[in-house]
Amino acid sequence: MLLAVDIGNTHICVGCMRGLEIVRMVRLTTNKLKTDFEYAADIRHFLEFFELDGKELDGAILSSVVPPVTNSVARAVELAAGIKPLILGKGVKTGVNILIDDPAQAGADLIAAAAGALKLYAPPLVIIDMGTATTISVINKQGSFMGGTIAPGVALGLSALSSGTSQLPNISLEAPAKVIGTNTVDSMRSGAVLGAAAMLDGMIDRVEEELGEGVFVVATGGIASSIVPLCKREITVNDDLLLTGLAVIFEKNKKR
Repeated sequence: MLLAVDIGNTHICVGCMRGLEIVRMVRLTTNKLKTDFEYAADIRHFLEFFELDGKELDGAILSSVVPPVTNSVARAVELAAGIKPLILGKGVKTGVNILIDDPAQAGADLIAAAAGALKLYAPPLVIIDMGTATTISVINKQGSFMGGTIAPGVALGLSALSSGTSQLPNISLEAPAKVIGTNTVDSMRSGAVLGAAAMLDGMIDRVEEELGEGVFVVATGGIASSIVPLCKREITVNDDLLLTGLAVIFEKNKKR
């Protein structure tokens, strides 16, 4: 059994996997002030809560886009499970050919998602990850990572809107009944939620125009299930894409 950990700006996703199957998964809050012992307690509690035997773990892998937290969580995995995790980064085989100007700049989360998508779907692909940021990654028909786009996440955009203005309130992330809002809250929801869906539709169209061919689109991330149903394009939601990719990468680097 594999312990897979993905550290994002808002949440840390911890999953126990058998092959590509997620046995159990939990989300923890990313906190730069937490110590390795505190994270270790969280991981140990996760294993005990679901009655998972840490002795069954034969490996661990970690990806992170929050450098100040990476080492603390890596040490926490060692403390809680007795296994030193493989940290996705330079020197790790991913199976993903990266074509961007500086491959070292490719986020670990993007590469993990790409590895997972290439395992499950046929390229060319567009991979949408909707979390603190909304990222769109493009995989060409040869299976190479071409690059993509980065935009503020939906929740981040709403937060900036309310904090940067005097009269706009903090609101929940819900879809409005119609595009044309007749009050402030519905108008904000229209702009944030329906605007995000329209942005995805438009960006996919532009990617296809640039590639000169159609693409298969898969979305992941905490907000994807709220936005994708409002899109006009056909988009598959796969909440497990990053952990699947980490499992794929771990197998490529497993010592035999």
